[in-house]
Amino acid sequence: MDSKGRWRNKIVAFRVSPEEAEQIDACVRLSGLSKQDYITKRLTDREIVVQGNPRVYKALRNQMAEIYEELKRLEKCSEENEELLSTLRLVAETLYGLKGENE
Repeated sequence: MDSKGRWRNKIVAFRVSPEEAEQIDACVRLSGLSKQDYITKRLTDREIVVQGNPRVYKALRNQMAEIYEELKRLEKCSEENEELLSTLRLVAETLYGLKGENE
């Protein structure tokens, strides 16, 4: 059931590239939501509120480590690597939002 008590009995499936799947998975990890809830909220234009918990903090830490290693490899980040920039923006926004909750 969804939050309004409606049965979720319809299946939605689609194919993505490995790179798109990695980006979706990173966004899901950073949101702290299930993949189903994350995709449903994104597709219905609902705001996604990240709930800070140990799993989200671990995902943020791991994502930042991956970004750091990639930036070291690239030496400079350019528009040619839009997926990395997109993920970096999402991590920065999430960290900024979590910081605001603690103040």
